[in-house]
Amino acid sequence: MDEAGVQEGATAVPAWFWIVAIAALLFELLGCFFYFVEVRMSAADIAALPLDQAAMLAARPSWYYAAFGIAVWVGVAGAVLLLLRRRWAVWALLISLVAAIVQFSSVLIVPEMRAMTPSDALFVPITVIIVAYAFWQFSKLAGRRGWLR
Repeated sequence: MDEAGVQEGATAVPAWFWIVAIAALLFELLGCFFYFVEVRMSAADIAALPLDQAAMLAARPSWYYAAFGIAVWVGVAGAVLLLLRRRWAVWALLISLVAAIVQFSSVLIVPEMRAMTPSDALFVPITVIIVAYAFWQFSKLAGRRGWLR
């Protein structure tokens, strides 16, 4: 440590690093909220939905929810690791991204879902994948710049 109390060899991070890392955490926590809302829906909740939405929920395979859970929970861990400035954030955010891609691939893979999904409903999945990709790329940048240890 030097006389200012800063560890020698430590790389200072810019303020925008913290803003992006907090945004990543908020994004992942929002995903957790939607995960909980969806997996905790009762039969009565599903029956109250419009018929097309209820049919879409019924058509989702079990692996959709497994991938959804991995995407959001590992994503939260990655965002926390980013805030803690740990290198494992890169791997966690990559796993989260891959899980989100698997999750949303159900629209293309499952014929029932493909038939029921209007093209304008693809905006959210595509946006989620782009944002998750951006946070993963940000974590890689932080690693290259020496902001993660």
